[in-house]
Amino acid sequence: MRKLSPKESHIQLQDTFGEKSRSLATVYNWYGEFNRGRKTLSDEMRSGRPADAVNPENIQKVKKIIKNERRIIIDEIMSYLDISRGSLHAILHEHLLVRKLAARWIPHKLSEEQMTTRVDWCKLMIRKFDHGRSKLLSALITGDENWIYQYDPETKQQSSVWLFPDDDPPQKLRRARSGNKQMVASFISKKGHVATIPLIEQKTVTASWYVNICMPQVIEKWSILHPKAYLTSLQWHHDNVSAHKATLTMDFFAENGIKLIPHPAYSPDLAPCDFFLSLN
Repeated sequence: MRKLSPKESHIQLQDTFGEKSRSLATVYNWYGEFNRGRKTLSDEMRSGRPADAVNPENIQKVKKIIKNERRIIIDEIMSYLDISRGSLHAILHEHLLVRKLAARWIPHKLSEEQMTTRVDWCKLMIRKFDHGRSKLLSALITGDENWIYQYDPETKQQSSVWLFPDDDPPQKLRRARSGNKQMVASFISKKGHVATIPLIEQKTVTASWYVNICMPQVIEKWSILHPKAYLTSLQWHHDNVSAHKATLTMDFFAENGIKLIPHPAYSPDLAPCDFFLSLN
């Protein structure tokens, strides 16, 4: 049998397999492997291949890793154990049954009474507005004050942690912020945005600012959107901060015949501006 050179072998492969034949570089690599003692072209078994990576030892290693570091990412586990993405996926989801969830911030730890009040309030709103079908919604304004920050927040993916089937979902408190910021009061209605009023000369919302500067501008904008509506048909919703509950504010509502929608304590997540307009 005549010994063929790499180029001659490549020509024969092309004659036999045509476009499906291996490249000349691959043939040279084969020759090098055979010269180093390799006996077969089949892939050698190695750590990390799907055939052997999903085993009790690696399953326990992955379990220990994510118990010690709940925020570790897939690529870091793959690199640490030298296993493929497919094998790690099988270990995580088929054997350990874990999932990754992002923590939600909680503004306040509610008591049982406060939680009951929240439920009762939600049921009241459902009845009052007839599951969203009531015409009263057209005359409803809801608003809130928020800081507009310039900062790079932690992304939802960065705050995600691994959870086993019996783990509770994670929670986190709202992070402290710094840097340039601007306080604004924003108001929306069923039709969309009504008004955004910035605090120009002060940083704290007071009853005086709310009644004398903010509310008149909002009412003016609302009147433009509803030219045929009477002010006494307007329904106003906001949370329970001190400026909103002050005597000066309550007197303004009474004098103008504006109906105030109550709001449960420590429940910003029930205010549309907090879960829709200003998510962060």
